[in-house]
Amino acid sequence: MKINRSVSSSIVLLLILLASAAFPSAVLAISVTGVSPSSIVNDADRTITVSGTDFVSGAVVRVGGTDLATTFLTATSLEAVVPAGFPAGSYAVEAINPDLSSASLPGALTVQAPTPTPTPSPTPPPFGRPQVVIEGYSINTDGVRSGQQFNLSVRLDNAGSKDAYGIQVAFASTDLLMLQTGGVLAGGNLGVVGNVNLVQPMTAAVPLFGMSTVSVEMNLAYYDESGTPFTDRFLIILPVYQVRYTGGSGSSATATPTGLRRSQLVIVDYSTDVDPLQPGDMFQLDLSIQNVGNVNAKNITMIVGGGSAGGSGTPQAGISGGSGEFTNFAPIGTSNVQSLGEIGAGMRMEASQRLVVNVSTNPGAYPFRITFSYQDERGNLVNDEQVITLLVYRLPNVDVSFYQPVGMLMTGQPNPLPLQVVNLGRYSFILGKMKVEASNGTIENGEMLVGPLDPGGYFTLDALVYPETSGPLDLIITIEYRDDFNQARTLTSTLTVDVEEMILEPTPDPSFPVDGGEVVIGPETFWQKVWRFLLGLFGLDSSAPSQNLNPAEPFTEPLPVGPTVKG
Repeated sequence: MKINRSVSSSIVLLLILLASAAFPSAVLAISVTGVSPSSIVNDADRTITVSGTDFVSGAVVRVGGTDLATTFLTATSLEAVVPAGFPAGSYAVEAINPDLSSASLPGALTVQAPTPTPTPSPTPPPFGRPQVVIEGYSINTDGVRSGQQFNLSVRLDNAGSKDAYGIQVAFASTDLLMLQTGGVLAGGNLGVVGNVNLVQPMTAAVPLFGMSTVSVEMNLAYYDESGTPFTDRFLIILPVYQVRYTGGSGSSATATPTGLRRSQLVIVDYSTDVDPLQPGDMFQLDLSIQNVGNVNAKNITMIVGGGSAGGSGTPQAGISGGSGEFTNFAPIGTSNVQSLGEIGAGMRMEASQRLVVNVSTNPGAYPFRITFSYQDERGNLVNDEQVITLLVYRLPNVDVSFYQPVGMLMTGQPNPLPLQVVNLGRYSFILGKMKVEASNGTIENGEMLVGPLDPGGYFTLDALVYPETSGPLDLIITIEYRDDFNQARTLTSTLTVDVEEMILEPTPDPSFPVDGGEVVIGPETFWQKVWRFLLGLFGLDSSAPSQNLNPAEPFTEPLPVGPTVKG
């Protein structure tokens, strides 16, 4: 039985070999047609898809001699994974079936190294600056007292991110006087870490009755390392010592503070008699002064331009009025110091000062200082300094006229108006629209833009006027422009011309001959003779008809013709 089975197996194998020889199997035509994506970066595992034909399950994708992990999708598609870190370069992609049939596509895949990330530039530090602040301040007494000196101590700190250089401190107060230093202290340099201590001696400048606090203004200036300046302003409040009165029983009580009693002069209104002010103008400045305090102001001295009065007694002793500002405005007629007498509490007083605007003054708004020095009810000398503002303009100086004689104008006819505008000033101006109007007539071509005019320059406008009536005719010329403060203004000028009635020539009679000869009169008819005879019976003119050809010559009866004398 075993021999028979072996023989049977051999016979079957032989038959298979004979069948294979007689009927050979078809050979698969594998090919690779494309790779997607065709370019990858090797910074991570990348999956590629290989397209082709006749792929079978178990096919492998090979790149650069390395077999990749391959997944069979369809007979025309394989999926392979390129591992991270695969060497960069250009490779052929090869597909290999299990029967070892293969196909390759040269240069089908490009592997690139990752692009290096640029190193970010360091972020610039945030904006920094020195910032000097007051860390604290104090005085060496329990309060400010009238007539007693005290020291104000201020501690400065730099709260910024950069060092502060050249620190300068200036103190100012209306109630306190700065001693020894003139109110200005140098603080040197201050780093981000550290402090600066400053001490300023002071004393009360006015009586402090009824006041609980006084204020000191501290102005601070300094620089950073690049020289950029910085300024700050601080207000320091200091307590005023309160006087306590002791009774006979030994107990004490604080006196009830009374209201502050003082006088104060304020300029409530001011005006000039010349408006607008221009360089070279002489004008009068009128001031309305009011005492807004609750006590009288005595022996008042007004110092125009700024100044002060010192000493005791009447303020006129030791007046300093020559140190004022007179660059743009200077007093004329009188000095800049006037005595005004006394103003009661709540009362007003009028004052004036003659001034002149300097010819070199440019257009603009100029602050003008005025100081009032007076005595209060206790005889203390008080200086009230105030500032007003004066506006200076430079307006065009032009002449509007005819650049040639106009002559006599006729009614109802177009008459030319040869107008011109001439700049008589010393500066250039830009003028706007020029317009011509007639009081009793019609203007044609009467508007035009002038534009810039140099000193001595001119602009012409040729208009036509149709007068309606005879007699004087007023021509009104208006020029628009903008002043130095960009406000709309106009220049107006009036020119007067004479107008006559148009002369009408008489219409000639076509029956008169042109050369002025005699008109031939035909022979008189019978009825004409009868009519003359009847006129004669009634004593009327019965002469033969005649005609005077020239109306300018009187009609004369022809003389009878006598016998002609020869020779």
